[in-house]
Amino acid sequence: PNYVTARGFALLCAELEALGPSAGDAELARRRAELEERIASAELVPIPLESNGVVRFGASVGVEDESGARRYRIVGVDEADPAQGTIAFVSPLARALLGHRAGDTVLFRAPGGEQQLEITAVEYEADPDA
Repeated sequence: PNYVTARGFALLCAELEALGPSAGDAELARRRAELEERIASAELVPIPLESNGVVRFGASVGVEDESGARRYRIVGVDEADPAQGTIAFVSPLARALLGHRAGDTVLFRAPGGEQQLEITAVEYEADPDA
């Protein structure tokens, strides 16, 4: 499934609109078709009003390990940008965090080997484009 936040859906629509007509440009036509498919298959996942502190889609999750503290927001594939702190719900890190709570320690298989992460915070922020 192509799960998206309201923000992610708005970003897809804005990119499609910004492309304009694709007459005569094969690369532009390909990207337009790809975006149309992603938008058509999008399933909007609302940010939960009450999370009970459990990491779910849309959560902003604080983690800490021996290298320091970081924060990630779990989002749809189309809006994921690890450099900006957003990770796709299907990523190995997100899968390790999902279903856990603040105070839990999870094992995460990183490219450099297994890491132990402590979840320090689980928050849900209103989606600005909802």
